[in-house]
Amino acid sequence: MKEYVTIKQDGRVEEEIKKSRFICHVKRVKTEEEARNFINSIKKEHHKANHNCSCFILGESAEIKRSSDDGEPSGTAGIPMLTVLENHRLTNTVVVVTRYFGGIKLGAGGLIRAYAGSVSRAIEEIGKVFIKEQEGISIRLSYAQYQEFANWRNKHGLEEYDTLFLTDIQTTIYTDKEQVKGILTDLEDFYRGKVDAQTAGNRIVELPLH
Repeated sequence: MKEYVTIKQDGRVEEEIKKSRFICHVKRVKTEEEARNFINSIKKEHHKANHNCSCFILGESAEIKRSSDDGEPSGTAGIPMLTVLENHRLTNTVVVVTRYFGGIKLGAGGLIRAYAGSVSRAIEEIGKVFIKEQEGISIRLSYAQYQEFANWRNKHGLEEYDTLFLTDIQTTIYTDKEQVKGILTDLEDFYRGKVDAQTAGNRIVELPLH
């Protein structure tokens, strides 16, 4: 698989701009059908809103891109929203910005800033993750060894997964394939050769982006 960036989780962020309510809904999706179903569900939920503008990017290479102004002046909503997703290198993401008009016109420039800003703030609040395939290393530790394990992990910026606390502790870390040999060597050195560690297959992991 190709590595790509997407949102950390589904969410919504609301704000008021010159008495108009802007509600940004963000969802992680894999297919165009999922994206359009989400857009339609928001339109149904907010059927009394003046506009439900939308955009989405799909594919590990971001090959599918769509946007809609949903009645706003052409080019003032969908494209600015899509541009924000592109600037954040996001894919497999759909966004709908719902607007309840508050009586004050924003003008073309104001609309562009409002819709793009709504998406930017939502992404900042919700967060992004890097999706990639990494190779696992299965590790078996004594309880005494495990007390120092976090220090070793933090030095390498690694997370642990599927940890089991039994008579000893079994856990798994994931790293890029080209780093596995070096990580195993460093782990052996850290525990002076007294550690049981071996490769454990590949897995799709999500790494936080800041």
